Amino acid sequence: MSDAHRRLTGLVRQRLFWPVLILVVLLVSNLFFTPSFFSITVRDGHLYGSLIDILRASTPLVLVAVGMTVVIATGGIDLSVGSVMAISGALACLHISGLADQNSVGGVLFAVALALGLSVLLGLWNGTLVAAIGIQPIIATLILMVAGRGLAQLITDGQIINVNSAPYKVIGAGYALTLPVSVLIVVAVVTAAALLIRRSALGMLVESVGGNPTASRLAGIRARQLVILAYVFAGLCAGIAGLIFSSNVSSADGNNAGNLIELDAILAVVIGGTALTGGRFSLAGSVLGAVIIKALDITIYTIGIPSQANLLFKAVVVIVLCLAQSSAFRARLAGITRRGGPARPPATPPGKRPDGTGGGLPQQAGPAAPAEAEVRA
Repeated sequence: MSDAHRRLTGLVRQRLFWPVLILVVLLVSNLFFTPSFFSITVRDGHLYGSLIDILRASTPLVLVAVGMTVVIATGGIDLSVGSVMAISGALACLHISGLADQNSVGGVLFAVALALGLSVLLGLWNGTLVAAIGIQPIIATLILMVAGRGLAQLITDGQIINVNSAPYKVIGAGYALTLPVSVLIVVAVVTAAALLIRRSALGMLVESVGGNPTASRLAGIRARQLVILAYVFAGLCAGIAGLIFSSNVSSADGNNAGNLIELDAILAVVIGGTALTGGRFSLAGSVLGAVIIKALDITIYTIGIPSQANLLFKAVVVIVLCLAQSSAFRARLAGITRRGGPARPPATPPGKRPDGTGGGLPQQAGPAAPAEAEVRA
């Protein structure tokens, strides 16, 4: 095997190879329908372009996917992140709408802190049900998924709360350093999480809890505290995502905000190479997975897929990506390719020489032949 072939094989086996390849293919395919797809312009000190739009649209999903990654790494799952998003945005907009001056920076900051505090409490609720009480994660978070949506409806009184606050609008639609503020918020959260998890022993502890809970407990690791912390982090990420989502539209919709985003978040985590069984995880892979999903949504509209078939097209692309990432599928495909190639010479039977002689099992030496009678004198 040549060095080039070995390098290519090693590259293909990298966890992020296939997500990056699919993302590049999606982005390049848009050039055939929109030649200016990669063009980025500067207007009023802000960057504009299709790539910026993809990054901006993917920010809520990236945050939810990062939180979901840590939860899945512990062997759990969180189906309530969409409801937490709705609650966070609803509570912030409710408080801002009641302010005498909606442009008050102090009032907006208090509304944001109030929403994030409630999001952390909801994550703590999930973690307590899972780690302390022992309810299955899918059931524990399903409870908040249903009840949380009702709580968001109660906060908004079943109506859409509209706000007209310039400071609040900055969170989801503002710009700083020529980039959307939402993108900068996501970069800060992901960077902080990566430094905390990957530059300390916390990431290894999380992986040990998800990979082998019994062994980690016997090793003295506080698994319950880590699981609770993971759900708290997921709740915090969902709360920030809810603020970005509601701020972008300057309103709160308790019924539709964050609806089914938990499914896209789980899909982003899987695309990023994290196994749903827990253990090893990749924050960078989940970020790529979320960007791929949003890039796929934009590609569907760019190439003109009919609205009634866009979900089917999305499902086909996701299946192809998951199959490409599967090492077992690639091994089987390689085996089929080999069998379809030139036939290999049959294996030489045991004891048979390459020239075709000496077939069969090795012969054992028989008893010595009797000595010939002595010649008579």
